[in-house]
Amino acid sequence: MDATKRQITKIAREVNKFTARMLKLDCIGTAEYDFLHVVRKNPGITQAAVREILTLDKGAAARRAANLEAKGYLVRKANPADGRSQLLYATEKADRLKNSKASVEALYYEYLLEALSPEEIAEFCRLLEILYTRSKEESKGDFSILTRRFLKRNGEA
Repeated sequence: MDATKRQITKIAREVNKFTARMLKLDCIGTAEYDFLHVVRKNPGITQAAVREILTLDKGAAARRAANLEAKGYLVRKANPADGRSQLLYATEKADRLKNSKASVEALYYEYLLEALSPEEIAEFCRLLEILYTRSKEESKGDFSILTRRFLKRNGEA
């Protein structure tokens, strides 16, 4: 039984809805932001590699890349290793957008924390750090523990 009632997920969903609303003020959608995030994390990535990471079809990836380039968030450069493909890079404008998204999320969390006392905030943050660290460790371990548990729960192990 999930003692958390999936409330972490539910809060994250609300943060994402608010963030998407604020990103639209910069004329960018969440799908474009996700595409841009991959490019920012992997400077010089090909469109094909972005498609693979985001599991996009060729047309959707091409449209997103073209839209982001037209909006000034992305530049393409010739791929010296392959004349048929281009390498994608985020622009300074994209970096400012990343900072904008982070500030929108921070604003949301600051709003939520206003309901707690300073002592409650300190304890909440202490516990959250424990959960975050555990989550990152499992992610870095390629989710091996959770994959085994999932397979066992579903009778596949």
